[in-house]
Amino acid sequence: MTQQYSRDELVARLVRAGELEVSGEAPEEVADYFSPDFRFHGPGGFESDFAGLSEYFQSVRAAFDDRSIRRGIILVEGNDIACQTWIEGTFVREFTQSPAGPLPPNGKRVIFDLINIFRMDDEGRLVEEYVRVDNKSVLDQLAA
Repeated sequence: MTQQYSRDELVARLVRAGELEVSGEAPEEVADYFSPDFRFHGPGGFESDFAGLSEYFQSVRAAFDDRSIRRGIILVEGNDIACQTWIEGTFVREFTQSPAGPLPPNGKRVIFDLINIFRMDDEGRLVEEYVRVDNKSVLDQLAA
C-alpha cells in the first residue's frame, strides 16, 4: 500500500535529506530519502543520479568547514516542492567539483544561493530535482 504524505511531512523529509547531504551524518539514512530512479538536473546541463549527487556533496564536505543549509520560501503543490536554499561553508581545502573544475581554497565564507524544484513520489522520496544557481557569484566567492 502506498503512503500519502502530508505537505508538512514532505517538507520535513526534504529538509532532512538536505541536512544529511550537507553534514555527511547518517549516510545509511540519506538513501531512504531518494527514489532509486532519482534524477538531478543542474546548471550548465549537469545531469546526475543519486550516486553522482552524493559524490558532489562529498566534494563539498571535503572542501568546506562549518557547513550549513537553510531553506527560505517553500511552496508545495501536491508532490512538487519549490524553495530557496542557502548552503554555506568556509572554503579551506581544494574544491574538486566547482563549476570551473578543481580550485584551491581561499579561506573565505562561501554562500551557494539556490532555487530548487523537487518532485517527490507517493512514498515521500525525492524523484527529481532541478537546481538554478548564479555560477558567476559562486565562482567570484571561490576566487576562480
